[in-house]
Amino acid sequence: MSDVFINRLAKFLPNNPVTNDEMEDYLGKIDGRPSKAKGIILRNNQIKTRYYAIDKRTGKCTHTNYQLAAKAVEGLLDNQFKKDDIELLACGCVAPDQLLPSHAAMVHGELNCKPTEIVSISTACCAGIQAFKYAFMSVKSGNSANAVAVGSEKVSAWLKADKFDEEAEDLKHLEENPMIAFEKDFLRWMLSDGAGAVLMQNHPNENNISLRVDWVDILSFANQIDPCMYAGCEKNDDGSLTGWAELTPHDWATKSIFAFKQDTRLLGENIVKWGGVMWKKVCEKHKIELDKITYFLPHLSSEFFRPKIMEELEKIGYPIPADKWFTNLTKVGNVGSASPYIMLEELFNGGKFKKGDVVILMVPESARFSYAYVQLTVV
Repeated sequence: MSDVFINRLAKFLPNNPVTNDEMEDYLGKIDGRPSKAKGIILRNNQIKTRYYAIDKRTGKCTHTNYQLAAKAVEGLLDNQFKKDDIELLACGCVAPDQLLPSHAAMVHGELNCKPTEIVSISTACCAGIQAFKYAFMSVKSGNSANAVAVGSEKVSAWLKADKFDEEAEDLKHLEENPMIAFEKDFLRWMLSDGAGAVLMQNHPNENNISLRVDWVDILSFANQIDPCMYAGCEKNDDGSLTGWAELTPHDWATKSIFAFKQDTRLLGENIVKWGGVMWKKVCEKHKIELDKITYFLPHLSSEFFRPKIMEELEKIGYPIPADKWFTNLTKVGNVGSASPYIMLEELFNGGKFKKGDVVILMVPESARFSYAYVQLTVV
């Protein structure tokens, strides 16, 4: 088994940062009305800017998801490592541009590099780390000498007001208030577009620092909790889901079936608790020395959860002091599966790491509650 090293990191954030006041200029207003939920959600998540692959003037898409991913991968390349040197391309995202072909196939086609092994992972926020783990295991096992892993999101198209127009119009006909349910409006003010990528190799950099991947642990708790974040389906009273293929085209439009939806009650009850359960497991499994951790990079969907996570880690006996935490949520937004890559890239390329630093990544996923933890050591 070979040690695995992250030798290059890159990100791609489309267009200019979008302020809170500009959001509805890009996404539009459902039924022509300002969102009543927007102010409350933004106060809680504390996000100040985010990025959209949308032209503000025309409202048209500027990049697809696979183009965002390819741009991030291109940021890894130069004369010493070219696109035809890639032996494995592992791609993760929440929302690919299409059902078929696969997201990784589209990224590979956009890069136009030589035939290579690809893998596509489409879940929720853990998708990027699942792609990361596949790349890690490929290099670790000797299957490949290098691997590129990329997390990307292009969710802005899902959040635009026109996706909800049919539902708002249908509610008018039913003489109900044509305001979209909070579970659908909630995520419109949380999510961002962008991509991040890493190059893993079976040797460290010669003239620069590298990040040795020590371990990657992922657990699902779906056996214990109903779906919490969902799209392309309808949630039933018993917690089960009815998929889009079992519904009519009329349902797709009038119930905004393809919109991202979040059961905020389940989110609040579970997202912190099960993350604590897994953190205790990995601390005991890997015999983690808490005082040796230099940086803790949690993927936060909202700053609302920061004090709650800190309290939970303290309660279970495995606390991480506040001065070791790093996120860039408030300036780049919640970029889903790309978020851990984008945090790591900022510290790595920003010259913040020094040899011997120990870095922990934490990535929770609320779709049906999966968690990922990663340990890296700067060498």
